[in-house]
Amino acid sequence: MHEYDTIIIGGGPAGLSAALYSSRAMLKTLVLESATVGGQITSTTDVENYPGSISNNAQEVVTRMKEQALAFGGEIKLEKFKELTQKDKYFYVQTDKEEYKCKAIIAATGSYPMNIGCKGELEYRGMGVSYCATCDANFFRGLNVTVVGGGDSAVEEGLYLTKFADKVTLIHRRDTLRAAKSIQEKAFANPKMEFMWDSTVEEIKGDGVVKSIVVKNIKTNEIAEVETDGVFVFIGYEPNSDEFIDYVKLDEKGNIMSDENMNTNVPGIFVAGDVRSKLLKQVVTAVSDGAIAAISAEKYIAHLSPDPR
Repeated sequence: MHEYDTIIIGGGPAGLSAALYSSRAMLKTLVLESATVGGQITSTTDVENYPGSISNNAQEVVTRMKEQALAFGGEIKLEKFKELTQKDKYFYVQTDKEEYKCKAIIAATGSYPMNIGCKGELEYRGMGVSYCATCDANFFRGLNVTVVGGGDSAVEEGLYLTKFADKVTLIHRRDTLRAAKSIQEKAFANPKMEFMWDSTVEEIKGDGVVKSIVVKNIKTNEIAEVETDGVFVFIGYEPNSDEFIDYVKLDEKGNIMSDENMNTNVPGIFVAGDVRSKLLKQVVTAVSDGAIAAISAEKYIAHLSPDPR
């Protein structure tokens, strides 16, 4: 069985930042990532609000984070976390490939896109319904698409889609956007973008692929069917915390609860990034969480009783 000081579950900005600080502190460190190293940042193109970044290109930013984590001896393995057990002062992490032993755990599993929950959404996922503009925009060249949402992600991804689609219609359940003012200004100035206010998507229709959506005005209750070639959903994220339900305390939304030093209610288990209960979920706060969690883990390990071996 392979043994580490710290195992970080999740390879997004929070996990990579934790790996950098942990390995730099001379702790034997492993990052376990089940999908793509970089997390949500890999599903966007530009990162304009990460302070001091030489490049705004999202892939370049995450590649640099990975390089820094590896430079101090951290390891990254593409394995899915399955189960966690604790015996004495050690944690045992079971993945889909192997079992590991460690002294501290950092949960940095992030979050995943929320569904609209309307009829036809799951049926047409991958057939016109998407949750990642940078992944799928190229399939909609010259077509008309719909974006659902009103926050930073929705407007930014809508702007990105205008590089490919002829028209991008943003549907928002309120009469004003929640996105940052600078992003809103770009959207309103873009001739390819249109807006449907006070509206929700009730159904997605098609014939093998998406052809139209049924939209309801929540103020007038008017129902309309609108033709569209694709639906991009950006209405928020759910914390990826299911694997930790039996181990640490979660809030009512499923976020892992912690103090300002990233301690959960279980000694030796720390948390960082978008899976944590906090005000702002951005790359800059994720990497901050990761650094704090790693240092807290280092201090925790230092205070463990000496290994009798």
